[in-house]
Amino acid sequence: MTQRMFAGLLAAALLGVLWFGALREPLPYVIYTPGLTQDILGTTEDGQEIVTIEGADTFHDGGELRFTTVYATEPQADVNLFRLLEAWIDGDDAIYPYDAIYAPDDTDESKQAEGAFQMVTSQDTAVAVALTELGYDVPSVAVIHNVLPGSPSEGELEKGDRLLAINGEPVDSIQSAGEAVDATPADEPVELRVQRGDERLTLSIMREEIDGQLRLGFEMRASYDFPIDVSFGIDEDIGGPSAGLMFSLAVYDTLTEGPMTGGQIVAGTGTINPDGTVGPIGGIDQKIAGARDADADLFLVPADNCDDAYDSPQGDMELVRVATMSEAVDALELFAENPDAELPRCEAPAGVAGE
Repeated sequence: MTQRMFAGLLAAALLGVLWFGALREPLPYVIYTPGLTQDILGTTEDGQEIVTIEGADTFHDGGELRFTTVYATEPQADVNLFRLLEAWIDGDDAIYPYDAIYAPDDTDESKQAEGAFQMVTSQDTAVAVALTELGYDVPSVAVIHNVLPGSPSEGELEKGDRLLAINGEPVDSIQSAGEAVDATPADEPVELRVQRGDERLTLSIMREEIDGQLRLGFEMRASYDFPIDVSFGIDEDIGGPSAGLMFSLAVYDTLTEGPMTGGQIVAGTGTINPDGTVGPIGGIDQKIAGARDADADLFLVPADNCDDAYDSPQGDMELVRVATMSEAVDALELFAENPDAELPRCEAPAGVAGE
């Protein structure tokens, strides 16, 4: 072997090592893949009903209501070119720029905590919406969820405090609480009336600049005075708000006679707002794929996701457009009576040719 040939082979080997290393380098992308689906009308591994209700008659009449999930690579996960190529080849996966999904300071732990908080909040809201749909009176209250360290509220407010009034005006929602704080003149303290256990306190707190805005430094969540007790036996590792609509429908179905699914498999997604409107979610294509693979007959799509969902590979599954809890109930009742009924389906946006 000549010296030139040896040098060429060595250079090729070194180049191969460099290319292999480059292929394994982390890249700023997030991968979405279809996650599990779970029948909320079903039972846990130990045979307990997932939806348990005390204080009212319940009915378990068959059929399935499945919420859908998405697996997303975590903030601190290494996503290399090999993994991206694998996702690109798989028709059900999706690739997004990292900064379109996560903030620079997000960590695996912070996103898990955020997801857990969103799950609890969405379940409470779902119960309130379902009970309201059934004619119950469900008063809403704003509760302190977190007090930021070093903020003006540290040492004044505590997690679990219920906000009764701000500047003398009653608080009946998170929105009204935020509006009352924002309406306070910058040079004046905010007067808070709170319930802490059996004690009522009046606190006066000056706002300080946090992240460029005058803030008190606490986070709120909506809480409700429920007339009956409702709980969900969901895996604690599942987080986020996107199952809100399906939780609401499951409570509604459990409290009414007859299967609202007509005994068939219905899947879906969508956040639920206190007024019953259904909000859009991320990863709609992956959730549709998960429901398709679970042999769902019908999939409930938030209205604002329909433009992206109409051409998802859904197989024989029908995609039904819903904008509110009431619309979802009406659609399912019609579907239960006649699976071939004309329902408000997701269609191609204007100017886009359907397949």
